[in-house]
Amino acid sequence: MAQRLLTSANRVSARFAFIFTLSLSCAYLCYNIIFYRGAVMTNQTYDGKRCPPSKNAGGKKLLGKLDNCASLNVRSAFQRGSSDPRDQSKAPGSPGAHGTDANFKNMSVAQKYGNKKLPNALIVGVKKGGTRAVLEFIRIHPDVRALGTEPHFFDRNYDRGLDWYRGLMPRTLDSQITLEKTPSYFVTREAPHRISSMSHDTKLIVVVRNPVTRAISDYTQTLSKKPDIPTFEELAFKNQSLGLVDTSWNAIRIGMYILHLENWLQYFRLSQMHFVSGERLITDPAGEMGRVQDFLGLKRIITDKHFYFNRTKGFPCLKKPESSSQPRCLGKSKGRTHVQIEQEVIEQLQEFYRPFNIKFYETVGQDFKWD
Repeated sequence: MAQRLLTSANRVSARFAFIFTLSLSCAYLCYNIIFYRGAVMTNQTYDGKRCPPSKNAGGKKLLGKLDNCASLNVRSAFQRGSSDPRDQSKAPGSPGAHGTDANFKNMSVAQKYGNKKLPNALIVGVKKGGTRAVLEFIRIHPDVRALGTEPHFFDRNYDRGLDWYRGLMPRTLDSQITLEKTPSYFVTREAPHRISSMSHDTKLIVVVRNPVTRAISDYTQTLSKKPDIPTFEELAFKNQSLGLVDTSWNAIRIGMYILHLENWLQYFRLSQMHFVSGERLITDPAGEMGRVQDFLGLKRIITDKHFYFNRTKGFPCLKKPESSSQPRCLGKSKGRTHVQIEQEVIEQLQEFYRPFNIKFYETVGQDFKWD
């Protein structure tokens, strides 16, 4: 009997020990689950303070990490209702309030969630007209994402196909416009048909400039790369004493705008084209960019608050963004001093271009006052 009682007691003790151990294990497991969930939730709402602060860090892995941090910061700001103290400190009319920072946020979100799409709009010309300035100015708009380089798809790389072309484009949200710039499209005979085949609704921006000044600028650029080329006068004329202009020289032919425009109007309505004055882009950049924004169906965010005139370069630059220590000006190749051309040569070329200019004014309904 005593032996049975002892055995029963041992069984009770073993069961108690098992239940006690199981209870401790469950409690420990629950504690770990609660702790881990709290850590995950904290990490999801973390606003990116651990992201590397250095702007000069290099390497693909670090750049990728920086991009992820930027996207996380933007997403967190949206979730918080843009409660970032930096946003609250901006005056509503300051350039950064609706331009640079808004563009950064949209760009970061687009990189994370956007898709690569064929462009809605193209800057198709003209070379040495001011196309780079228009691109740099319009791309600070938060609803525009632009390819920085010239892809030359519709003139040199068309055989690579639209999938290749689409792959070059930046990622954009549905509300954003995809834009690219290649000035040589305007003088490429096949370009209008090819662009129309991509989309009949493409919007086209053409930056034009006094064709005489444009030709001199074109020559100046070529001379800086090839100092042994003939003089401007030798290239521009078949016979200068008779005033016979050599229209086979590309620098001259580009400025015969009406001839190229007639080709484009076979495939696009005039209402799909917007002509920017290269001269007014220098004297009134905000006004010209306001009209570009209207043409693209964008809210006028880029205003005179974004520009200042750089006397050294001789054209407007963008004011310093909050994220940069320097203002944004075009590169060293822009604003170079033109080759000095005799006034007689300039007048001969003005006389040559006059009938082409007049017909161009009449066709586009705009007097650019080059004569």
